[in-house]
Amino acid sequence: MASFLPPPPPPEVLRDAAHRALAEDVGPGDITTAVFIPEGARAKARIFCKETCALAGLPVAEQVFIEVDRSLVLAENTIDGACLEKGAAVLLVEGSLRSILTAERAALNYLQHLSGIATVTRRFADATVGTKARILDTRKTTPGLRVLEKYAVACGGGLNHRIGLYDQFLVKDNHLAWWSGNEGGNQEGKALPKEKLAEAVARARAHALVLLEFEADTLDQVALLADLGIDRILLDNMDEETMTKAVALVAGRCELEASGNMTLARIPAVARTGVDYISVGALTHSAPAIDFSLEVLG
Repeated sequence: MASFLPPPPPPEVLRDAAHRALAEDVGPGDITTAVFIPEGARAKARIFCKETCALAGLPVAEQVFIEVDRSLVLAENTIDGACLEKGAAVLLVEGSLRSILTAERAALNYLQHLSGIATVTRRFADATVGTKARILDTRKTTPGLRVLEKYAVACGGGLNHRIGLYDQFLVKDNHLAWWSGNEGGNQEGKALPKEKLAEAVARARAHALVLLEFEADTLDQVALLADLGIDRILLDNMDEETMTKAVALVAGRCELEASGNMTLARIPAVARTGVDYISVGALTHSAPAIDFSLEVLG
């Protein structure tokens, strides 16, 4: 089981996710269930995983059942963040069989997708054990599902990077090149003098007091940025040797985030360089789904 249980997504996010999934799947009505299941039929059912996994998605799966039929009785058999063995039951549902079958696929789809993210995240997080490095997600998420997918990352033991473009600065080469060029500075951005970088830091701080992160792809950039009182430097596509030098160069003056081509096999070596964070887009854009099934018990 995970060492903590992240707070569930906001109720409005759960309701919206359930509405959208049901509108897509059920549309004007579940014609198969309406024809073959008597209106008054009642049953119990269980949802279980068909492979080992880290669980995520119970709140939204439950919301799907609630949106279909508020009279259904739901009982959790575990919690999000739990590491489950094949065959483990996660949710028990009792009530109208029509309602259970109508909600089944939308509920399972969320469980399989979000548990896939949590499971991959758990593998990456486990690969950092014995170091101070923590695994971060990115904005490489499915449109419309970002809050749920970042919740799944937290269930797997990862940390959330910025939620969107509004809650944290991440100043990249493209930002600096365009801004400095239009302000009469160096068009290339990568060769900005320290005074120009200091001006960029001041401009960001004056706009909003949120986490301020700058991208760097050379040690020279790291050296300049480390003196400017920023919160974090993103080490962009550096090898492990260069990251180790960056850690020594910064000497704790700000946090360091490693990013770029972060495979599971590479994570232990990157973590041992001494960086604080490792951001991994694959947590959300490439996680395979976990197989779940609903079994009617009678």
